[in-house]
Amino acid sequence: MTEFNLFLSHLLQQSPGVGVAVMMNNYFHDVATALMMASAFVLHVIVRIEAEMNSPVATLFFLKMHRQMVKFFRFSLWWIILGGVPRTIFYASFEWNHFADKLQVPALMVKHVLMAAAVIYGIRAWRRLKIKVVELKATLPPEMQKELQ
Repeated sequence: MTEFNLFLSHLLQQSPGVGVAVMMNNYFHDVATALMMASAFVLHVIVRIEAEMNSPVATLFFLKMHRQMVKFFRFSLWWIILGGVPRTIFYASFEWNHFADKLQVPALMVKHVLMAAAVIYGIRAWRRLKIKVVELKATLPPEMQKELQ
C-alpha cells in the first residue's frame, strides 16, 4: 500500500463522518449518472410526441421543456465531474477493498462499464437534441419565438 492509501484508510478509520460523506458522495454520483441518462430519455420521448403532433404549440412546449431539462443535465454533469474527484481519491480504500474482499470485482467492473455507457449515451443524446432544438426554433412563428426569450 502506498503512503497515500494508508493515510486515506487511517482517515476513514478515525472519522466515521468522512466515511458517511464518501458513501453519500458515491451514491449521489451514481444518481447523477442516472439523472443525466433519464433526462435525455425524457426529452427524446417529448421530441417523438412533438413530431407526431407536428404543431407550433407542441414545438413551443418541447422547447420550454428543453430549457428546464438542460438544468438537470448540467447539474448531473457537474456532479459527475466534481463528485468523481473524491470518489477517485477514496476508490481504493472505500470501494475496491469492499468488493475485492467479497470477490465481487466482476460485478464492480460491470457497474463501471454500464455507468460509463450511461454517461456517454447521455452526452451523445443531449448533443443530438441540441441540433433538434436549433431546427425547431427556426420553425416557430415569430410571436411564439418571443415566448422563449
